[in-house]
Amino acid sequence: MSASPVPSAPSPPSASATATRASRRAAARQRPRRRRQLWRSPDGQPPWARPALLVIAALAGLLYAWNITSSGLAPFYSTAARSMAESWKAFLFTAFDPAATVTLDKIGGFLWPQALSARLFGFHDWALTLPQCVEGVVSVLVMYRVVRRWQGAAAGLLAAGLFTLTPVAASMFGHAIPDASLIMCLVLAVDQYQRAVRGGRLGALVLAGVWVGLGFQAKMMQAWLIVPALAVGYLLAAPVTLRRRLGHLLTAGVVMGAVSLSWVLLMTFTPKDVRPQVGGSSGDSAFAMVFDYNGFGRFGQSGNGATFSTDSAAKPGGGGAAQSAGRGGIVASDPENNPAHKLVGERLVRQIGWLYPLALLGLAFGLFRSRGRPRTDRTRAGYVMWGTWLLTTAAVLCVVPVPHTAYVAGLAPALAALSAAGAVAMWRAHRADRGSRAARLALPVTVAAQAAWAGYLAAGQADFAPWLPPLVAAAGLLGVAALVLRLRTRRRPLGALALAACLATLAAPATWSLSVLNTRYGGSSFDAHAGPFGSEPRGSFILKVRPKSH
Repeated sequence: MSASPVPSAPSPPSASATATRASRRAAARQRPRRRRQLWRSPDGQPPWARPALLVIAALAGLLYAWNITSSGLAPFYSTAARSMAESWKAFLFTAFDPAATVTLDKIGGFLWPQALSARLFGFHDWALTLPQCVEGVVSVLVMYRVVRRWQGAAAGLLAAGLFTLTPVAASMFGHAIPDASLIMCLVLAVDQYQRAVRGGRLGALVLAGVWVGLGFQAKMMQAWLIVPALAVGYLLAAPVTLRRRLGHLLTAGVVMGAVSLSWVLLMTFTPKDVRPQVGGSSGDSAFAMVFDYNGFGRFGQSGNGATFSTDSAAKPGGGGAAQSAGRGGIVASDPENNPAHKLVGERLVRQIGWLYPLALLGLAFGLFRSRGRPRTDRTRAGYVMWGTWLLTTAAVLCVVPVPHTAYVAGLAPALAALSAAGAVAMWRAHRADRGSRAARLALPVTVAAQAAWAGYLAAGQADFAPWLPPLVAAAGLLGVAALVLRLRTRRRPLGALALAACLATLAAPATWSLSVLNTRYGGSSFDAHAGPFGSEPRGSFILKVRPKSH
């Protein structure tokens, strides 16, 4: 009879298994800390920076998504989004119908996120608006990062807050409007440009070109308005030789052009019998549709004869309580499109223009203070880039009709960045013990100008918020008085009082922006408009192609 086998003793765990279990336990202990670190500022930033940023981002999300279930649909674009959600061919060619027989009268890249959202969640107005809400919050967060790298956490937070409380942005990101995608792409392009100009990095500059190209898919040539700012900033301040700077710009420009024209080239080289007809073009040409019908034709110089006309049977669209059926048209001779005063006219100024004095004086102060510094000085380079963006976009908007208020949202990032950077720079100069008297007086002068301008604009709509003009005037007077007294007495309480009063002068744009929480003032899918007249009938935009005369 054979002996039964003796069971062997269990072998001790290997060193690698022990190390693996130890690492898992350590990771488990770290998870709660990581969740808590969401609220903690990264190294090198003040402890209050991250919590404040999250509050601003939450406010932005609240503003943009508050009326998402009643944001309404723009029938023309929403029909195309539905078709793109049902058909991948329609999605690729941004076609109006599921059979992909005709495209929109513009590149429909702004509808790609909406179509994917509708495919995922079903076709609802909130599903089409959701991507714009996300794009808005992303834009706010990136604005903070870009300005923080440039001028510090305080300026970054102020820029994010000012951008959030820009009335046209507060309405635009809450509706299915094309400009939302454009603004996000441009802010992300600046984020990559900033990385490129700090170290002369070609890869980052190419990524900036990619983002501009993606912005072109959303709003075509309007995305290119930022190109002079990025090119001038990089050529001026990148820490590499002139030859390399030019080579980097040329390479990034080629990539940007390729991404920008990708859809146009797709339509051009795809046989006509397997692609849809190009909408907005009498010759079935994607190039003509983009660069004539939607481009130079709007300057009134197109050989194709693009014109703006009134159509009382314009496509209806809703947003909150607003419906646009039967709206009157915007024509090129409309007084609100007069190049001399369009951006300070009644229709647009309260949507975008509250920060004009602060941004322009901040730009002048920053350039003056950074004069004589080395070529690669980051502070001066930032003012040059943002200032070029602001002035280039404003110049173009002054010479083309602006049928939808969302067009002026292209000014919002530059206005917010220059206002925040200028205000923080002037505050630092004011607090400095050493420095010229003129530099220390810049802040009181700017506060007075900003308060006077905001009070004037608020008084023009006094029935909307009767308490606002007196509040802005009192805050401005108190702020200027406290700042001037602080120069003489150097008392800290006066500094805190002055800071609070200066911030109070921004109550006017904040009031206009917060009004979007009321559907009466929230704008519509056709017109991003906050505050009074936000739900009133606005002009609808219709482009007609006039055949060339022979």
